[in-house]
Amino acid sequence: MNPLLIIMLVLLVLSGIGLIVFILLHSGKGTGVSDMIASSVYSTQTGTSIVEKNLDRITIALAVVFMLSLIVLMIVYPKGSIG
Repeated sequence: MNPLLIIMLVLLVLSGIGLIVFILLHSGKGTGVSDMIASSVYSTQTGTSIVEKNLDRITIALAVVFMLSLIVLMIVYPKGSIG
């Protein structure tokens, strides 16, 4: 296998798993996992917003890595010509 293929597939899988985890950490209406973590760490409302902003940044970064690795794989290996 080509080293580029291995690197892109690893990035794609890791960023996909990371996206699932960090999307699930986002709070829906104040009842998410991030609110449980933030309420135990911070006692004020500003702590929750800091945690949410960091979750947003990490989620966006993972989404960008996922999309870029997917686009690179589509360009380098068109029509399923990996094998």
